[in-house]
Amino acid sequence: MGRYARLPSVRTWYEIEGTGDPLLLLHGGLCTNDTSGELRTGLAARHRVFLPERLAHGHTPNVPGPLPYWDMAEDTVAFPETVVGGPAHLAGWSDGGIVALLMAAARPDLVRRTVLVGTNFRPGPECFAAPAKLETMTPDGPDLAFFRELYEAVSPDGAEHWPVAAAKVLAMWRTQPTLTAADLARVRTPTLVMAGDDDLITLEHTCALYRGIEDSQLAVVPGASHLVPLEQPDRVGRLVLDHLAQDAPVETMLPVRRAGRPDGASGADRSA
Repeated sequence: MGRYARLPSVRTWYEIEGTGDPLLLLHGGLCTNDTSGELRTGLAARHRVFLPERLAHGHTPNVPGPLPYWDMAEDTVAFPETVVGGPAHLAGWSDGGIVALLMAAARPDLVRRTVLVGTNFRPGPECFAAPAKLETMTPDGPDLAFFRELYEAVSPDGAEHWPVAAAKVLAMWRTQPTLTAADLARVRTPTLVMAGDDDLITLEHTCALYRGIEDSQLAVVPGASHLVPLEQPDRVGRLVLDHLAQDAPVETMLPVRRAGRPDGASGADRSA
């Protein structure tokens, strides 16, 4: 059963499951907590999982004006302070990954470890494997039919508000986020970057995200698309849990990228 918390932008619906170290599980764009499905159950076996539904998603209402990622990130920054009571791990998929990325860069004091799944740091047309498809999407088109059903089932704004909310999200995908290499370098928390091997986000862009965050690891899941948390929840869950459980810098037998760290420690460990 969910409940509401008053955050900066909007009164936000969230759910809690499991026990252990706190983990914020952030859903994808136009999704609800229902799309976390089997993944949330697996993560809740070892963590206290908090699942907020962001502005204009799920049970959380829309507000007037455009829909910037940063407004959603500000709400997510406030969530550990308002609800959790301290720092938490972040695991975000797609738009949820963008929100997690923004939060990790802005408020590292509230973030322990981060997982970014199918996440871009530049606008969709720059990194989508099928940018033309993005330009032709419409709120009532077949590409968004699944998401429309999710929205209409639970939105407090009513089913008739779907075209408004969907149009805002489409505009956001086409123009945001606009992060730079300097922005990525501000992320100092240990980060796992994950994508499907046939992801909507190009592998080149995923690798650029991985290389832009100093203390990061990369996982490309075979036989998977942008919907990898739905397609392979057990495998994704294992990767997430293994990353969150790490308590020491990564050591390999033949480092290349990590060989530039003179003491062998990650950026986060050196700055501690």
